[in-house]
Amino acid sequence: MSKDQQITIQIDGVSYPAPRGAMLIEVADAHGVEIPRFCYHKKLSVAANCRMCLVELERAPKPLPACATPVQDGMKVHTRSPLALAAQQGMMEFLLINHPLDCPICDQGGECELQDVAMGFGRDVSQYVEAKRVVPDPDIGPLVATDMTRCIHCTRCVRFGDEIAGLRELGATGRGEFMRIGTYVAHTLESELSGNIIDLCPVGALTAKPSRFSGRAWEMIQHAGVATHDCVGSNVYAHTLNGKIVRVVPRDNEAINETWIADRDRFSYEGLYADDRLRTPKIKVRGRWEDADWESAMAKVAEGLRDQAPDNVGALISPSATLEEAYLLQKALRGIGVLSIDHRLQQLDFSAAACDPLFPWLGQPVAALEENDAVLLIGANPRKDQPMLGHRLRKAALDGARIMDVNPRAFEFTHAMAERQIVAPQAMGEALADLLAAVCAEQKVAAPAWLGKREPAVGAVRMAKNLCSAKQASVLLGGLAINHPDASALRVLASEIATRSGAQLGSLSLGGNAAGAWIAGAVPHRGPAGQSLAEAGYDAQAMLANPRAAYVLYGVEPEYDCAVPARALEALRQANFVVAFSAYANSSAMDYADVLLPIGLSAETSGTVINAEGRWQSFRGMTLPPDEARPGWKVLRVLGNLLDLRGFDYMSSEEVRDELKAALKPDMTFSNHIDAGGDFTLRWQHAGAPLMRSGGLGLYAIDAQVRRAEALQRTPDAQRQVGIALNATERERLGLADAAQAQVSQGDWVAVLNLQTDDALPDGVAWIPAGVAGTEALGATCGPVTLTAVGGAA
Repeated sequence: MSKDQQITIQIDGVSYPAPRGAMLIEVADAHGVEIPRFCYHKKLSVAANCRMCLVELERAPKPLPACATPVQDGMKVHTRSPLALAAQQGMMEFLLINHPLDCPICDQGGECELQDVAMGFGRDVSQYVEAKRVVPDPDIGPLVATDMTRCIHCTRCVRFGDEIAGLRELGATGRGEFMRIGTYVAHTLESELSGNIIDLCPVGALTAKPSRFSGRAWEMIQHAGVATHDCVGSNVYAHTLNGKIVRVVPRDNEAINETWIADRDRFSYEGLYADDRLRTPKIKVRGRWEDADWESAMAKVAEGLRDQAPDNVGALISPSATLEEAYLLQKALRGIGVLSIDHRLQQLDFSAAACDPLFPWLGQPVAALEENDAVLLIGANPRKDQPMLGHRLRKAALDGARIMDVNPRAFEFTHAMAERQIVAPQAMGEALADLLAAVCAEQKVAAPAWLGKREPAVGAVRMAKNLCSAKQASVLLGGLAINHPDASALRVLASEIATRSGAQLGSLSLGGNAAGAWIAGAVPHRGPAGQSLAEAGYDAQAMLANPRAAYVLYGVEPEYDCAVPARALEALRQANFVVAFSAYANSSAMDYADVLLPIGLSAETSGTVINAEGRWQSFRGMTLPPDEARPGWKVLRVLGNLLDLRGFDYMSSEEVRDELKAALKPDMTFSNHIDAGGDFTLRWQHAGAPLMRSGGLGLYAIDAQVRRAEALQRTPDAQRQVGIALNATERERLGLADAAQAQVSQGDWVAVLNLQTDDALPDGVAWIPAGVAGTEALGATCGPVTLTAVGGAA
């Protein structure tokens, strides 16, 4: 800070340096001076409506709120003078007039800001003898419980929705003691960040509904962890009671998630305690399942793998598995000659594998996203897929950044969009080709020969101008682009657009540790740390399209996690031997598997994940796996020993991590750029398809644990991810205007799903998300479909 931006103020007789224009409460906090408050929060705008932070300023006629008083050079402040204390005690008495005396049954008890401040500034006798007000408790959904009689009208929840989440779902009606905080019209909260109002509420008016009345704050033990449901790696604390996680809250990290977390990261812990948790090893004997001890089960796995030709074994690993698990699995399997190992379960196009970077990454730090002047999203919905990245982009948009997208659906973002091209999946490549031509024209450089001559539309020209004129710009490929049938061509076009416009190219991968899986070598054409292999194996789709004799599944439910679920089930059912390392014993696994090995989920094991910016984050288990379940890295260590492989004598997961980290070369580059080469040709699969399926994995269908989190599955987002959506024009064209259900056909694969109308979809698109019940019998998550009416009128 330069000297002309710094001033000196005096607080309680002590001089402190302060940035010019800062609010008094910020300076006090920076220097450890305690000032009571309720409405103030460092991430929200100043409301100054609780008046609890009143302090005395010399030469001021009355106490002033510290949260709304900018500092001035030479200012003298008294926070504990008789005048300041009288003002603070008076406000405390007013706030307690209507507050119910129900601390013994309040979930906030023991960590309540109102309790803490009342202990310091409250009185033991109230002058108020009239009846207290009682406020009805609105039902605002399955995640947040309300006890609005406790509300002190700080409006933190209202400001959060308006300023951070971008959806002002809560607001105030009435005045004085008749003021009410609610949703105006009764409805469920729909923001993917809604749970943060629980942390913001300084009293017990808003609490977590899934953990309500489950324990007292002082009985819980806090554990630091990392959320593993998207590529951000948000930092969290899990609170355990008697060894069981009962709630999850944010852990501050300004570089990643600031002070917020997504609802998916907050409430997914419910999936740890699903009814179908696998608690003991199981072996299928003559078609019937029997419980087994670990020694027998592991011996069966080792024998089953040895009995198969290595080139006839395939391994599918979850992109949310820890770095250590992915590394040990590929090390054990490659140790016996298995080459077909992959974590890219949703990917359809692998034709540009030779051009893959060390790992597909964001191209910049997470925090740098909000500094961009222009951002182009391609097949991406960061608001739902990576909510904390969506939050960063919203901050950029509010600061004037021009956010644009090329998408198969007009996603509802929480910020203004500068330009949009909403086209069917089969037309996304042409839209990007036009944009590349417009960028070349804007920069006055020759277009690649393979692009051909084009006359870009007005929208593409405006997009090009925005990208080329920005000081800092990004082109981000989302899950719908990465897992597109023409993904390689889309990547080439995105790379050329970014390079020629001066933008940074980034990937928004799905899964909590996709970057780590790449580095660990959980791909068929690369070894750990990007090492070259003498021979490549089959990719995820090829090993299912060309069924293997044996499969190893690690944390995967193929009927929900794979890009072509029906094909995956067919291949697994034909196999001679299938071993599933799984936390759950679902009905499909009980059908096709021969051995089930119970492993812990990420909250139940130590490990490391690498987020989209390449940050390594290690954590310890926050609770123990149930019954006979074991941390996955320990199970894989034993498997390596049973297969008579050397180098499996690890004593901790940190040893595994450090071995892999040592293999990384210091001069490795992380560019996402793809060199198309002069002989590149633009080709589009399904270009003439009249109707294409799109949808990808739903917000609350991203992995097995989230799919079993009951509260999340009752949210509006989860309800919308089930069934088929068409726009009104398509319904009319297909003769489905009055149909309640439709039969979806993808070749020989057929399913019947409910039908709904969504005019955010362009013509030629049937939105059918994957990972939910009813879709396991279908084909590619992005591919041609036909629809026919079933049943009566809607």
